[in-house]
Amino acid sequence: MTLEDDLQSAVRTIPDYPKPGILFRDITTLLGNAQAFRRAVDQLVHPWAGSKIDKVAGIEARGFILGGAVAHQLSAGFVPIRKKGKLPHQTVRMAYALEYGTDEMEIHVDAIKPGERVILVDDLIATGGTAEGAVKLLRQIGADVCAACFIIDLPDLGGADKLRAMNVPVRTLMQFAGH
Repeated sequence: MTLEDDLQSAVRTIPDYPKPGILFRDITTLLGNAQAFRRAVDQLVHPWAGSKIDKVAGIEARGFILGGAVAHQLSAGFVPIRKKGKLPHQTVRMAYALEYGTDEMEIHVDAIKPGERVILVDDLIATGGTAEGAVKLLRQIGADVCAACFIIDLPDLGGADKLRAMNVPVRTLMQFAGH
């Protein structure tokens, strides 16, 4: 069994959530499977093992779980990217596109020093609006965004290609067709 097959079998698919016609890819089952979780984190880390990564930035909320584990493996710091109003210190904010409308995310203004090498982590990339906003936010405070990592890519929605067009290498562990 390939890595992708093994990891895909650990992901639960929920039809018609959050609305009819959507196949929701739920990674909580992967996170609850110790072997699959370990393999996923090891594979996300693999390209950067032994290289100097200063920080791992995780997008709320599943990106916190994965990003913390990736940061630990890389001996890097972890930085949360949160929804507006959730961080207690001075922040920098960025609006980003959602499927229907916009939202805003924040990072502490002093979370990353200019020039620090950062990897962005989240569970899934679909249309890429959130990840694109996160890359812009990180660059706004001076981060050198080395890569973006996701367990799941929905390539039909084009998000990974948006990041590549921003000169951000993208690492994904599995793909699902459709949305």
